[in-house]
Parts: sequence; C-alpha cells; structure tokens
Amino acid sequence: MNLFEINEHTCNRDGICVATCPAGIIEMKQGEYPTPVTGAEDICIRCGHCVAVCPTGSLSHSEMSIQKCPPVKKELDLSLEQGEQFLRARRSIRTYKEKSVPENELLKLIELARYAPTGHNSQSVEWLVLGNRDELKHLAGIIADWMRWMLENMSEVALSINMDRAIRGWEKGMDTILRGAPAVIVAHAAKNDMFAPTASTIALSYLELAATSMGLGCCWAGYFNAAATTFPPMTKALLLPEGHQCMGSMMVGYPKFRYHRLPLRKSPEITWRL
Repeated sequence: MNLFEINEHTCNRDGICVATCPAGIIEMKQGEYPTPVTGAEDICIRCGHCVAVCPTGSLSHSEMSIQKCPPVKKELDLSLEQGEQFLRARRSIRTYKEKSVPENELLKLIELARYAPTGHNSQSVEWLVLGNRDELKHLAGIIADWMRWMLENMSEVALSINMDRAIRGWEKGMDTILRGAPAVIVAHAAKNDMFAPTASTIALSYLELAATSMGLGCCWAGYFNAAATTFPPMTKALLLPEGHQCMGSMMVGYPKFRYHRLPLRKSPEITWRL
C-alpha cells in the first residue's frame, strides 16, 4: 500500500489536505488527485492531519485508515460558556476518598493523554502507574529524606516551598507529600529527548483535565517529581528504563469534597503587538 490512498469517486480535489499537511509531503497538480511527494514515506510524521481534515473522507493513510478514525461529533462540541466553566472549575485535589482507582479508569486517562500534541509528533512519552499503598508510602518516605537533605544543604530553596512544614506534618503521621492519593501517574522519557519535557507536561495536562470528566481529581506531584530527578535513592527506587527520566508526575484519586464556586485569579499581564 502507498503512504496514502485516495478514493477518486468521492475526492472533490479541494486541496485541503495539501494545505494542512505540516510536513508538506502532499502535492496536487491541476486537475489531478493528491499524491505523495518523492521521499514522503521518510518525511511523514504520521500525525493524521490528512485523514482528519478531509471533508469527504476520501483519504486513507497506510498507518491509520479512514475506518479506524471516528468522525468528529458536532453535537459534542462545547460552547464557549461550557468550555470556560470546564477550565475554570478545574481544581488541584489534595484530599481524596479512601477508595482505589480501578486499573481501567487509570488506563482511560492515559489513553486520552496520549492524544496530546508532541514535537514532530514524536509521541515519546511513556508511563508508570503506581497504585500499591505500601510502595507509595515507601516512596513518600524517600521524598521525606530528600526534603531533610534539602533543608540541611539548600535551606533557602527548601524553606521557600515550605519543606519545613511538610516534614513536620510527615513526622506527625500526616501524608503531606502524596496527600493520601491512591495512585500516582509518572510520565517518563529518554533523558536526551529534546521534545520530552514539553510533551510530558502537555500530556499530563490533558490527563488532569480528562480526570475531571471521569469524576476523578488530580494534583501535580511537585515534591515527587523534584526528588525523582535530583535524589539518587528516589531515582533508583522508581526503576525506570535505562536512560529514562521522570518528566512529571500526577497524584490521582476520587475527590473527597465537591467545589461549588469559580475562584478568581490575577489579571493577565499582556503586551500587545498587533
């Protein structure tokens, strides 16, 4: 099969696929149908734009046939008002129910997160899902050790992010580190992948937003991530693939409380150059 096939019975030769292809690998001569340029197989980034944008469903990519790409349902589009509330109502959840999150729910979150944009469509983000209570407690203890090291050796930085209070709470038996979350999802990738840090952040943002629609809540695990990238005992304990690094982590669980208002944020600082 060629890189893509055109259904000549339905293609209206509008050139939209040519105009939107980010790699510029589709050409169309006057009066003819779209064809791949020379070397297109090697240049194509497999983003699926060509399949997604065709209004007549006439283009099928060799690696994503039109049959496997479901149509967009316009009836599910959010209005501006719905979109605004969805985004503004998002809260960082730090108090969770004593309830585990089923594996299929966590899988669904990651399935949705994988559709986040990645540089050059690299799709290089990989995932580690931690849901064993004993392991999470063990990891939180390692993070506490890292905090103690930070307070002793980099006190100014540690105090600026309240590590002293976190440690005091931890030593009193409170989970001030992972907040009692029943699961932590870690995004990781190769250390030398220049696209990975941004791609992981965007993917975790997708995951966090998707969680809201599933009745779940998330919070960025900042202490976890910092320890995972700077503290050798934590790095060793995570057992990530050789050459990989934690790029971000998210606490996940069922919110214990429901939020009823949309709190304010400061006005944006904008420099206009129109």
